[in-house]
Amino acid sequence: MSIKELLYQAKTIAIVGCSSKQYRTSYMIAGYLLDVGYEIIPVNPNESRVFGITCYPSVFDIPDDIRIDIFNIFRNKIYTFNMVQEIVEWSANLRNRPSIWTQLDVSTSAAKELAESSGHNYIENRCILVEHKRLF
Repeated sequence: MSIKELLYQAKTIAIVGCSSKQYRTSYMIAGYLLDVGYEIIPVNPNESRVFGITCYPSVFDIPDDIRIDIFNIFRNKIYTFNMVQEIVEWSANLRNRPSIWTQLDVSTSAAKELAESSGHNYIENRCILVEHKRLF
């Protein structure tokens, strides 16, 4: 699936590492995604709400009945493999395999290999805001 198709079809984006601090990139991009019509699901153990939306402490705390189309990872790349592992485990019993999107300098080859071998579309080292603005 192309990035354009993915962004066109997606409705809900979980933002792993989403912050309520306005100077953080994850906050700015989450706000942009809301403004252009996506539903966001913030994930961060240090936040309770972001943009007035419930923030889940971990991927495992997201209720199974919430369909996630894209997991957008904003964590340091030393955590990316673990984040992908959690996403793979969380979605194992679901019908869909959400795409996993890593922001700039967040991807690792091990995370990519795990995601793809588990049936997840994997976008690496791209800014979702830049790609959305470029394509739409």
